Amino acid sequence: METFGATQGSGPTGPTSVRTVLSEADISRVLTRIAHEIIEANKGTRDLVLLGIPSRGFPLAQRLAERIARTEPGTDPAAITGQLDITMYRDDLRHSTTRTPSPTRLPAGGIDGKVVVLVDDVLYSGRTIRAALDALSDLGRPRIVRLAVLVDRGHRELPIRADHVGKNLPTAASEKVRVRLGEIDSEDGVPVNDVVIVGQP
Repeated sequence: METFGATQGSGPTGPTSVRTVLSEADISRVLTRIAHEIIEANKGTRDLVLLGIPSRGFPLAQRLAERIARTEPGTDPAAITGQLDITMYRDDLRHSTTRTPSPTRLPAGGIDGKVVVLVDDVLYSGRTIRAALDALSDLGRPRIVRLAVLVDRGHRELPIRADHVGKNLPTAASEKVRVRLGEIDSEDGVPVNDVVIVGQP
């Protein structure tokens, strides 16, 4: 269920509202469902690799791997999880030089012949995923590449579709979708897990 926060501050064109669309419990349920979908689509965990796109795609990939391991005994979450940095493959790099690259870390078995699931927090224009596919092609040749996202907010600029979606979230282009995960985000030292939309009421 969506909850609506109070108006918080003012933007250049008026007050700004914050609307919570996924709570911590919602995120947990969504990730459990996606983990089961991945197992079903792959018919188990054979040749499975989860690659998170920094920054929040990586902790999401870790959470998914942990849930998959609980369902599939004998699966080592760390052995199927990695991180894929796309900084140098972005088509807006020349306009945004402040991005700090994150290390790309692949599982010991690499990605050749594997079923790779790219994991990201928000699917928007599709340009991040295109960059991820370019980065992936320089690292090896997966057998299959799938995409799992916590939120699909629409407004696609490229013909890219997610295979596993936590929540389809219609938004205005002027709104911002913010995903906060406890591995990265906190308030007053307390980890925060939620998804909110910030925009004009």
